[in-house]
Order: sequence, then structure tokens, then C-alpha cells
Amino acid sequence: MTNTAAIAQYWDAAAPRFDEEPDHGLRATETRDAWANLLNSWLPSRPVDVLDVGCGTGSLSRLTAEAGHRVTGVDLSPRMVEHARAKLTAAGLAGRFLVGDAASPPTGDQRFDVLLSRHLMWTLPDPHTALGDWLSRVRPGGTLVLVEGRWRESGQSGTPYVAGAETLPWAGGIGADDLAATLRPLVTELRVEPLSGEAALWGRTVTDERYAVIATV
Repeated sequence: MTNTAAIAQYWDAAAPRFDEEPDHGLRATETRDAWANLLNSWLPSRPVDVLDVGCGTGSLSRLTAEAGHRVTGVDLSPRMVEHARAKLTAAGLAGRFLVGDAASPPTGDQRFDVLLSRHLMWTLPDPHTALGDWLSRVRPGGTLVLVEGRWRESGQSGTPYVAGAETLPWAGGIGADDLAATLRPLVTELRVEPLSGEAALWGRTVTDERYAVIATV
């Protein structure tokens, strides 16, 4: 199993170059627009409270704020949080960013209309407990959005992840059928949207499994 300090150090080291990946930095107009359109299809049209867990450098948080929503981002890496804060500030957008464990966000008793997570489940020591925690933070009738997949490799740009990562329950990701089966008893409605074939989202053609689960709490 992995330890929190090592995980934070890993992502701190990755933060300066994290946005160089097309689907992380969303620097290309086509990729940025593709993610903005997806988020707009998943989130309500009215302004709502959104919790972005494992927010990284805040690219999805920025799109969420640009759409008029009130966003709170949480990440274990202080350097990721610094980048996220700077990204929204530079864009003239409001957002709250907290350093903390995405599996149990440090947001107290606050409830949210939407909880958003992208490419996080494979890093969690206890994903089932994390899902239960997340669902408890979503208001009744709210939405859980999980962008997930089965990855060719773990880590950033081929750099090995922290020691013990191979023992993580969902190391390498989780398939759509398995994640949907895990969530279905806990939510009122659920759908899966395949994303592997949408090259604009990733800045390239991908061959691994990528998808989103959108669930009503």
C-alpha cells in the first residue's frame, strides 16, 4: 500500500509539467472546447456548487467556473493546488482550492450539487469507502460525475508511481462495467458515456478504455 506523504511528493514533482499533456492543460482550442461541451452536458444550466476532487492543476475547475458554477477544488498536492489557484486567478475567475485527501475532502459538512472526479480512482487505497464519502457530500437529487478508464500505464509520462502502487485495488484503472456495478446500488440513476473514440478530448487517438459515469444521487 502507498503512503500519503509519498503520493503528495509524487504529484508535487509532476505539477510543473502536468499541463503539457493535452487533456491536462487543455491548451488546444479543440481539446478545451470538447471538455467544455462535455461538462455543460453533465452539469445543470443554472449556477450550482461543484466539488472537483483530485482537481490537479484546475483545468476542469476553470471550465466549471467559466460556466458560472461555484467550484471548490481539492488535491493532496500543494503544488497542484498552487497551479489551480493561479490558473483561475489569471482568468479572473473565482474558485476555492484546498489541500487535502480527495478521498475524504476537507470541506466539513458542506453539501454540493455536483461532485466531479477525473482519472482519480486508480490512485485510491480504498475506492469503495471514497465513493461512499463522496455520495454523502452530494445533495439529494445531485450528480456524481466520474471520468475514468483502464490505463496502459500508471504514473505521469512513464514515470513509475509510488512504491506499493501495484497493490492498489484499482491499479491501472477500472472498467466501465465494474464501476457501474459498484455504483448502481448506491444511486437512483446511472448512465455510462464512452469517451475512447473522442480524440479531441485527449489531443490524440487513444486505444485504452475511457468513459464517464454520470449518476443521480
